[in-house]
Amino acid sequence: VGEDFRPDDMDALNGHGIDLSGLERRPGQTFRWAGRYMTEDVNVRETLDTQLNVFADFSPTLSPENRQRPFLFLANTDPELQLDVLDQMTIRPRLVALDTMNFWIEAKNRALHSVVRAVDVLLMDEGEARSFAGEFNLVNAGKRILSLGPTSLIVKRGEHGVLLFNGDSIFAVPSFPLERVVDPTGAGDSFAGGFMGYLAATGDLSDAGFRRAVVLGSVMGSFDVESFSTHRLNSLNTSDIHARFRSF
Repeated sequence: VGEDFRPDDMDALNGHGIDLSGLERRPGQTFRWAGRYMTEDVNVRETLDTQLNVFADFSPTLSPENRQRPFLFLANTDPELQLDVLDQMTIRPRLVALDTMNFWIEAKNRALHSVVRAVDVLLMDEGEARSFAGEFNLVNAGKRILSLGPTSLIVKRGEHGVLLFNGDSIFAVPSFPLERVVDPTGAGDSFAGGFMGYLAATGDLSDAGFRRAVVLGSVMGSFDVESFSTHRLNSLNTSDIHARFRSF
């Protein structure tokens, strides 16, 4: 993060028990993105501005403790950086998951293929899955992507829910029905956090465990879109999450 990252931002993260020992603060501004969502279809957005700022030359260095974590999520960034982080692990984690986007599919396809072959779970939206696999049909796209190495693929479909390809099984879950969507930004990241958080908390890597993790990821994504920024997530407590999970 940059110098503009505020103390109350830190307090919000600390208040949820998040370990910030690996957080780096550098001179300059934090990464910024601006976009416009279509009124008729919130799954479609137009990027207005992207400022990499301190993220432009960021190369993460894991602490000795973090190099031994049993669960690793490689969030959306340059696939060469993702592979570097994975290479820093002193032992192979029980589960490695990877997120990516169209930019890397087009700009660094070879590097992306390399890191995809090295992970267990791949997360993409449906457009990215079709583009990466070269297949329009999502079932065929899923099978082709799994043939590259991952054992599981999660295809995020916005308001239409999620498809989980896990080994030979396919699990479809709808999105949680909401009367009002305020801001879809961060829904995919919230999904990934819920998904990985469930698996890390339970250690259940069975097919049933993956399905429950997908539902919890969808629950977290549904909370995220109910407000701008992280406001709704900041106000959540465990009972809120459990109640929506049961309702789902």
